[in-house]
Amino acid sequence: MKRTLTALTVAVAAVAAGAAWYVLDKRPLRDGELILARLQAPVSVRYDERGVPHLRAEHEEDLYRALGFVHAQDRLFQMEILRRLARGELAEILGERLVDTDRLFRTLGIREHADRYAGRLDRQAPEVRALLAYLDGINQYQASRPAPLEFDLLGIPKRPFTVEDTVSVTGYLAYTFAAALRTEPVLSYIRERLGSDYLKIFDLDWHPQGVIRQADAAAALTERDWQGLGALARLSQNALAAAGLPQFEGSNAWVVSGRHTRSGKPLLAGDPHIRYAAPAVWYEAQLSAPGFELYGHHQALSPFALLGHSRRFAWSLTMFQNDDLDLIAEKVNPENPEQVWYQGRWVDLESREETIKVKDGEPVTLRLRRSPHGPIINDALGAGAGDRPIAMWWAFLTTENPILEAFYRLNRADTLDKARSAAERIHAPGLNVVWGNADGDIAWWAAAKLPLRPAGVNPSLILDGTTGEADKPGFLPFSANPQEENPARGFILSANYQPLSPSGVAIPGYYNLPDRGQRLYDRLARADVQWDLENSQALQLETATDYPQRLLRPLAAELRGAARDDQERQLVERLLAWDGRHELDSVDATLFNQLTYQLAAAVLLDELGETFFDSLLGTRVIDSALPRLAADADSPWWDDRSTPAREGRAEIVAKAWQDALAHLRSDFGEDPGQWTWGRVHTLTHGHPLGQQRPLDWLFNVGPLAAPGGREIPNNLSHRIGPAPWAVVHGPSTRRLIDLADPEHSLGINPLGQSGVPFDRHYADQAEDFIRGRYQPQHYAEADVAAHSRGELRLLPARD
Repeated sequence: MKRTLTALTVAVAAVAAGAAWYVLDKRPLRDGELILARLQAPVSVRYDERGVPHLRAEHEEDLYRALGFVHAQDRLFQMEILRRLARGELAEILGERLVDTDRLFRTLGIREHADRYAGRLDRQAPEVRALLAYLDGINQYQASRPAPLEFDLLGIPKRPFTVEDTVSVTGYLAYTFAAALRTEPVLSYIRERLGSDYLKIFDLDWHPQGVIRQADAAAALTERDWQGLGALARLSQNALAAAGLPQFEGSNAWVVSGRHTRSGKPLLAGDPHIRYAAPAVWYEAQLSAPGFELYGHHQALSPFALLGHSRRFAWSLTMFQNDDLDLIAEKVNPENPEQVWYQGRWVDLESREETIKVKDGEPVTLRLRRSPHGPIINDALGAGAGDRPIAMWWAFLTTENPILEAFYRLNRADTLDKARSAAERIHAPGLNVVWGNADGDIAWWAAAKLPLRPAGVNPSLILDGTTGEADKPGFLPFSANPQEENPARGFILSANYQPLSPSGVAIPGYYNLPDRGQRLYDRLARADVQWDLENSQALQLETATDYPQRLLRPLAAELRGAARDDQERQLVERLLAWDGRHELDSVDATLFNQLTYQLAAAVLLDELGETFFDSLLGTRVIDSALPRLAADADSPWWDDRSTPAREGRAEIVAKAWQDALAHLRSDFGEDPGQWTWGRVHTLTHGHPLGQQRPLDWLFNVGPLAAPGGREIPNNLSHRIGPAPWAVVHGPSTRRLIDLADPEHSLGINPLGQSGVPFDRHYADQAEDFIRGRYQPQHYAEADVAAHSRGELRLLPARD
């Protein structure tokens, strides 16, 4: 027995040692020397206590080549999974369940567009030379170092990263902003199947020009078409979640002039709202070369920071949320199904075939078509596409969009003129650039190519391709975009609400509620506050909203009438007096969010059915619709179509109230004191491989009790639904830069700098983030030296 136990102990120790060696071999090298081909001179990479690299080079291309190398050390799998998502190649490594996602992204045309776009680039332009050097650094890392753990588990072959991959990932970014694909099918269904009275809660201007008309038999969509559109909306909503990848959702950003700061210089704050995932979306790095320095936040496969600051300037981004995508129902020639009616004649559809490789399965061949308006988007559904082709016009596919040049310039934009010129080169996706500099200037530009649409056309609804009203005669000049430079009020705020155009032109879009922006605006407008890093933290971490009272006050009488006993009456009164704070110990936050879902279900589900109801809950329009519905006792939505009686607001509110209490009592106990927000509202950072057990235990981080909530400054947001709630998206970083002392700015990563499982920086910031703590972003040479935990020297190859 002793010999057996000894042998077993030795075997276990050997396995443990082998596993430890295997894991250690995958970790990034943060100390020592390595040869990097095509360097002109050595590059120093010092890593601080959070694993952030501080790169110093003698030449700009060396700097970007080194950035590619160290970025790949930490995030190669993220780079791989993102390019595969954008180019429709996930099923090749993740299997059949990702075929639908691949089919969607192939149909969007991102892959085809990226290949054409890359072929037109000037290889001698400075932004392209920088990109090529960065990609070379990634490829040198991939070729010379051990593959990431995920590559081994999934059997991913190594292949070089290309310019086409970077452009494709830009297309993925643009797609995540395109809310129309998830919204227009639902709104069009409501108009056609329920009638215009049901659209009133969505506050859409009723302009029937250009939209499909159900009364016109030739133009009408069939039941199969509606089923296909419902499936398309759901596929669009779920595609990124199925891949476990981030989706851009909103953002806060503001910049305050020196008149209102304690330091006398502008102060910039920014927290872009993005779907949570592991690894985290942003990769921090400080770059320094003669004539250039920047502390930036980079996306995978992008050499240029999308967020950043230097000693001279700083900027952040929010989503513009302009509607840059239209769905267009085409009319098919009954004599030739490969032709559609366009500008008074039948024209041929373009067609091509692509093949999706499927792990452990047969390849899937796609036939992808295109009309003069754009790709036939319901081809993504294959046999379930419906009877009528639905084309997609998308600004990303039709504009020149020199976005590489835009961000190369923005990374160096220390004056108003330079920053404005950079912003003008962003065509799609639409972005708000919020910017300030140490000279005292502050500015905001809504950056996008805004399409001209014929008068009266409502792009919130599916358009009729047989009319010229679906066409785009051109684009507005950049001067017509919403923008401000050094406004008299002394601050600029961007929080995804609908902006005003300087020319008065309507800018259609799927904007967020004004509540979050209004709350921030009211605080920034206070004349008695001088802003600094400390009180700016409190503003970014604000957990209250006025939205609950906007929704509940019109229903106060009905809620009081719905309460059946003293306990319920106390709960109603607490809810009606609640200040909207979503703190971890709040019971009111739990009760309100459950009631919100039950109210939406009781009112909308019977008319929409499961598919369109589920799609609507995933759109931004639901948040603005519910308070309008609550305020309109005569809305036709109040009647429950599943019963022979005609219900009104009182009956439906009573049902929603009782359903909310029943759910909370059943799942969380009879005592309302146990229904605390921190118990039911949690954040888990999910890795693409962590969606299956037991891999979730290895790769995911969480659950972590989360304060904040939907459309709150601390926008740790969940999807409307029954408790418990998983936080879906929220601040992807929180940054604060006082331009009087930009070398001591603050920030936080929601998870960690590294994307390598078991690395010490994989999740070392998760607890600080959820608790609202910040970390210094080291910039000054003395700070970088004092906080360095290792130095990697990248050396040129010897001749």
